[in-house]
This record gives sequence, C-alpha cells and structure tokens, in this order.
Amino acid sequence: MDRSDSRTPPPKPPAAPGQPAPGKPGAAEDPFGLWLQRGLHQLYDSVANEPIPAELLRLIEDDKSKDRG
Repeated sequence: MDRSDSRTPPPKPPAAPGQPAPGKPGAAEDPFGLWLQRGLHQLYDSVANEPIPAELLRLIEDDKSKDRG
C-alpha cells in the first residue's frame, strides 16, 4: 500500500460562484464585489472617520504600558 496519498494536502476548493479567485488580477472588477464595496463604504465611511474617544485611547495606552512592564 502506498502512503504518499495521505501526505498530500487536499485540493483547494474553487472560488464561489460570482466571486473572483483570490490573487487574480481582475478581482477588483467583479461587479458584485464593486457593488458590495461601494455599499459598505456608503454606510460605514462616516463612522470609520469619527475620532477615537480620548477615554478609549487612554485605555489602549494603559494596556500597552502593562504589556511592556
């Protein structure tokens, strides 16, 4: 019995229908991907551009100093 079959990884599944394969140059030109990206930007850009509250920044800095010390 040949054991080499158990050492080979399983083949990667193909990309989902309507989705570009990862790493392909035309991935950004996928119509669904463009629609989704634009919709998400429209919904969340204003939230992502809000300043980070000072209290949250203080908590992050305090946690960083605990990790170093």
